[in-house]
Amino acid sequence: MTGVANEVVILIHGLWLAGWAMGLQQRRLDRAGFRAIAFSYPSIADDLDTNARRLAEFVAAKPEPTVHLVGHSLGGLLALHMLAIAPDPRVRRVVLAGSPWRGSTIARTVHDWPGGETAVGRSLAQWYAAPRPDLGQRYEIGVIAGTVPFGAGTLVARLQRPHDGTVTVEETRLPTMADHLLLPVTHTSMLTSTAVARAVVQFLRQGRFGAP
Repeated sequence: MTGVANEVVILIHGLWLAGWAMGLQQRRLDRAGFRAIAFSYPSIADDLDTNARRLAEFVAAKPEPTVHLVGHSLGGLLALHMLAIAPDPRVRRVVLAGSPWRGSTIARTVHDWPGGETAVGRSLAQWYAAPRPDLGQRYEIGVIAGTVPFGAGTLVARLQRPHDGTVTVEETRLPTMADHLLLPVTHTSMLTSTAVARAVVQFLRQGRFGAP
């Protein structure tokens, strides 16, 4: 694992969660030889710009010469937004797990409900209101999408298959991503899946996922 000791991985949680949600995958990355650290932010109360600048400060405080970002759901969108408005030249690879880069059918549906704007939160709302950064020509970006269609999202809206119960596979695709991997997981189980952890490690080491 040459060079891993000089690399830090920042794990970024999704909507309604906190840094603890990334704890299991953090320990797995630690066992793989990386120094993994979870970043926590107020996904509902603060907007995307505020959280991105907070993430940028968090990244800037790390001493390693190489930084990787791994985001689940909204966390992946936050990583991309940070790189768009406050880039750090040490960032090399980015993994997005279940991040709806193209837009979220579920989020749009909930947003239109009474009180839905509060439920979706300011960060996600800003993502859909602003131009979406496609940074694949500057960073190696790997995308993981789930294909097990179980989750609360299926009670909210009819989703195009395949999907992970919350985000469709098509919603995860970036035009210039380095690699795209489908795994038999739900949106929530990405936080605990060993297959997701192995795929993240593979991409961080090689810049490609390889065989599932």
